[in-house]
Amino acid sequence: MTDWYAVLVGFVVSVLAGIVAFAIPGIGHVGAGLIGGFAAGYVAGGGLGRGFWHGLLAGALGGIAVALFLGLAGTVIGGLIGGPPGSLFGGVGVFLAAAFVALLLALDSAVGGAVGGVLKGR
Repeated sequence: MTDWYAVLVGFVVSVLAGIVAFAIPGIGHVGAGLIGGFAAGYVAGGGLGRGFWHGLLAGALGGIAVALFLGLAGTVIGGLIGGPPGSLFGGVGVFLAAAFVALLLALDSAVGGAVGGVLKGR
């Protein structure tokens, strides 16, 4: 059964670490996902599989939030630019790219969650 408190803790830690990660682009954001996933897995406990699941959910929740933000920002920018360049930034293309980013954010969180679940154990 999913411990939504653990998922929420992982999500909040991921967001806070992600804000700090802007100081170290790239590596910092991967680290933010790992730290948030670790927090979710550690709070949930229960071993490798349970930690992986909770880290994955926390990362996916954060990824969906980022995807929505990127999609809306791309649509607004596309609308302001207008014409053919505007269609490049707006619409489905931006949401597909954002969904890919969400998947990447969920994967590193799942790895961190697995480590956190193993370290806490039962």
